[in-house]
Amino acid sequence: MASAGSIEQTFVQLEDGIRRLTLSLPTGPKHVHCYVADGTLFDTGLGLGEAPWGELDVARIAITHFHPDHVGGAEAASRSTGATVHQGGLDYAQCERVWGSKDWPERMADWFVRHGTPAVVAEDLIAQGHAFAPFIRYAVDPVLVYEGSEVDGWSVLELPGHADGHVGFLRDGVLIGGDHLLRAISPAVGLYPDSRPDPLGDYLASLERTIELAPRIGYPGHGEPLGDAAARAQGLSEHHRVRLDDTAAALARRPRSAYEVSLELFGRELPQTQRRFAVAETLSHLERLVRDGRASRAGDDNRVTYTSP
Repeated sequence: MASAGSIEQTFVQLEDGIRRLTLSLPTGPKHVHCYVADGTLFDTGLGLGEAPWGELDVARIAITHFHPDHVGGAEAASRSTGATVHQGGLDYAQCERVWGSKDWPERMADWFVRHGTPAVVAEDLIAQGHAFAPFIRYAVDPVLVYEGSEVDGWSVLELPGHADGHVGFLRDGVLIGGDHLLRAISPAVGLYPDSRPDPLGDYLASLERTIELAPRIGYPGHGEPLGDAAARAQGLSEHHRVRLDDTAAALARRPRSAYEVSLELFGRELPQTQRRFAVAETLSHLERLVRDGRASRAGDDNRVTYTSP
């Protein structure tokens, strides 16, 4: 991990009186952005290594969603600054269900096996889950916020999709949006156990809402600011509509598992971690097709398959 000194150099002064703090990640996009506006810190990084929380003058911390790279450092940031943590009500419930549960890796593995994932991949998921979970130090008993709540003048927007309880914060045309909108990549939208049944439908609705709100600028959790957030939302909506067509074309009268469909959509040469994301993303598209009458689902607690209607 980067030292505290190198992290300090990643403070960037943005317009709107907002500072951006970029923290290192060991995998994935290799970085995550936190933002400081007046006395509010938005998101807290993964929580591994050192972070300059003691240098920040903040009275409150606002979490966009419960994924490790956004909430993992919340307990440490709150302890170092004395700031209260604000988190979406549904998002915190999922935080407890996942990071506060000892059997989540097993439940996740069972879910993927049910959808056709080979047992060896599931076994690796269990091992990684138990090794990783202890490092996620979310803040216990935060102030819960909901659609219509305000955090220091920032309106809370419920924007489900990338995470069921994902929220954004809007003030004066500025959207601090976590992973709701990203410039260079499409945010992952996957279906997981104990989640809302139609995450892609949720996400498409959240994108439409963003288009209607038309924020002047969006500050994302990864990558560069979005000068036209509504245009990016429109582009992401179109991306998923094309992916829905591709998913429908991958189905046939013969039952296929989500894992099998993912091989056609994402190719066969993926690392195991990426394959799990691919299966979850495929599932979200398959379930949207079922609701649109473009696919049929069958199965039981042991195996689930999809076919053309």
